[in-house]
Order: sequence, then C-alpha cells, then structure tokens
Amino acid sequence: MTLAAEAALSVATRFYSPALLNHSIRSYLWGSKYGTAHSIAFDDELYYVAALLHDIGLTEAFDSHRLPFEEAGGRLAWVFGVAAGWPADRAARVSEIISLHMSDDVAPADDPESHILQVATSWEVVGRRPEQFPPDARAEILARYPRLGFGAEFLACFEDQARRKPASAAAASVDKDVAGRITANPLENPPSA
Repeated sequence: MTLAAEAALSVATRFYSPALLNHSIRSYLWGSKYGTAHSIAFDDELYYVAALLHDIGLTEAFDSHRLPFEEAGGRLAWVFGVAAGWPADRAARVSEIISLHMSDDVAPADDPESHILQVATSWEVVGRRPEQFPPDARAEILARYPRLGFGAEFLACFEDQARRKPASAAAASVDKDVAGRITANPLENPPSA
C-alpha cells in the first residue's frame, strides 16, 4: 500500500462511521473487481484514494452547507492529494473522480476511474448491475466488510443533503425514490447461506 493509500485509509477511519468506512472499502473492492473483469486499465492508487474519500463530504467534519457533498469531498480530496505530495494535476484527477461519481454515466474509455467508481457506488447503494457481482464475491466482501446498517444511514445522509441542498444530485436521488431502491438492493438483504 502506498503512503497516499495508507493516509486515505487513516482519514476515512478517523472521520467515517463504521458503516460509511465499510461502504468506502467495499466500493473500492467492487470497482476493482469490475474493472479487472472488464479489462479496464485504471490507476489503482488514484482509484483507491477516490473510493476511500468519495463520501467524506457527508461527514459532519467536512460537510459544506452550500456545496453538494460530492463537490465538497472532491475539493477536500484535492487538498489531500497535494498534501500527499501529488502533482496538482493528479490531485485534480482525484477531485474530478469524486465529483463525477454522482453524475451521469462516464464511459470507461473516457475516464476509467470515474466509471468504475460510478459502477461500484451504484451497486453498493441501490443494487444497480447485480449481474456484474457474482454471489461468491458478494458473500466474501460482505463477510469481511459488513454493511452495519449502511442503507438506513446513507438514506438519512441523502435526505439531509436534499433538505439543505435542494438542487443537488442527492436531492434528485431522493426525488427518484432512492429509499425504495436502497431497500430493494440485494446487498441489503442477502440470501442466507
């Protein structure tokens, strides 16, 4: 693990709840599995840092009362990258990846790290593309990093964002029944072994 990856894990461990921490780690793992399965070449360190910090703007310490959480988190990730000794353009990339994870789909050829973070987080939150994640991989990852009530906690975060930031992507998700999609996510109620 690189120094930047270790630092990202340290930041995530310090500021996330256990459910959000596990979500971020699972997002990295899902995206890595998906990228590898589809022969998508991606920068592992850059993707790891983005996956670990993609929801940092939902935390009390780093919530912005004006910016959508993904923009606030992206800006903090830029600061993180520069502090980690990355060149400004690499820090800008981690910021962009985090900001884009709540946007319309990004093609893997255009931006592999943003694409796999979008795939991973949409699977994690609402169960999108279940065919990409076989039951054995699901069982293994969930055993190591359980959800710990993630769905309910995440929904509360999005509802809070929607109330305070009605023009945000989180508000649009709430309007499009993210609550129902979270409840229907196969990760919320995996089959018993």
